[in-house]
Amino acid sequence: MYTYFIVFFVIILLGVVATLFVGFSKNQEGDPSYDQKTGTKWIRLTSLYIVSIAAGLLALFAFIRSLL
Repeated sequence: MYTYFIVFFVIILLGVVATLFVGFSKNQEGDPSYDQKTGTKWIRLTSLYIVSIAAGLLALFAFIRSLL
């Protein structure tokens, strides 16, 4: 049962570290073309959120099923 907590904690920790790594990156000058092509970026970001939410729900269902 503790395996699920460990996996969940590791995933959250990796997400926090990756977010901080991107936030404190040295390349903060900006790219003018970055703001012009937002459609593809929104689609990619939305798909990542959908996959992450689906994986989280699957993990939740697996956890609840292990309790029964």
